[in-house]
Amino acid sequence: MIEIKNLCKTYSLTDGSVEALKDVSLSIPDGDVFGIIGMSGAGKSTLVRCINMLERPTAGSVVIDGKDLTKMTEKELRAERQSITMIFQGFNLLMQKNCLRNVCFPLELAGVKKAEAAKKAQSLLELVGLGDKAQAYPAQLSGGQQQRVAIARALATNPKVLLCDEATSALDPKTTNAILELIREINQKLGITVIIITHQMSVVESTCRHVAILEEGQVVEQGEVSAVFSHPKSEAARRLVFPEGNPESLLCSLPGSRLIRVVFNGADATGKPIIARMATEIGVEANIAYASTRSIEGRTYGSMLLSIEDKNDDLARAISYLTQDGDITAQEVTQYAE
Repeated sequence: MIEIKNLCKTYSLTDGSVEALKDVSLSIPDGDVFGIIGMSGAGKSTLVRCINMLERPTAGSVVIDGKDLTKMTEKELRAERQSITMIFQGFNLLMQKNCLRNVCFPLELAGVKKAEAAKKAQSLLELVGLGDKAQAYPAQLSGGQQQRVAIARALATNPKVLLCDEATSALDPKTTNAILELIREINQKLGITVIIITHQMSVVESTCRHVAILEEGQVVEQGEVSAVFSHPKSEAARRLVFPEGNPESLLCSLPGSRLIRVVFNGADATGKPIIARMATEIGVEANIAYASTRSIEGRTYGSMLLSIEDKNDDLARAISYLTQDGDITAQEVTQYAE
């Protein structure tokens, strides 16, 4: 369990000070994939750097498995960071070393014998799909391949926590999806707790179980991804979830209708469109009030806002039909309580 309690971070400047984090509190269960989302300047990167104490918070605590990192010495932190590793937007690979040596690097720093380190590094490269690139140098790899090497290196010390700071922001959509799929697999296979820092709602939708929304250094909303994104309460969440505008205005402009938010996390896009199939197969017609989707290698990613006529049990039947595919989630959007 990761418990962040009343975390504050203030930077002193020549002309004053800036509060980057203001009383942030979060609980992240072991084995979770937890998203922290917000726009630029929200404090996301400061928060993730405080979690592993690359930045010392001004106040508050970060407790991992019962140990308060804020009370540790630098020597104690260096040892603890072997179990809290990080990947970055810029990969941060050693360009003068080949892939194998990049992955060996943290093992050698930890005192692992060279032959043993090389054997483990090779197995990790195979885990991330780059077993044949051991002797290649970072400059010879694509961005996605470099990030895979960075992930392999992050796994070298058998971490309990993997921090991902905008890890897919520099990648194209196809490569982003492949890296997120790899992160999901690592979480499932190894049970590592993953914290994803991002400004991209699609990354959280497709990968995370829980999310916290950060704005101006404060957590303005948090909870299960499906709950937060289906019924956003804060203004920051509404801007992220409904870039097309306030759904209350849609409800007013579509009298007698109800709204469903549909999220596609890799649903099959090769057949007849699902909205058309729903009309044909169960007789429920829907208008698309908003859509932001993309197709990658025959799979659909993104979200839609559907308007369904409020009659009989059409809404329940529509949600049941849409969610037959495990790669699609659907929930009714209601007016906000706050």
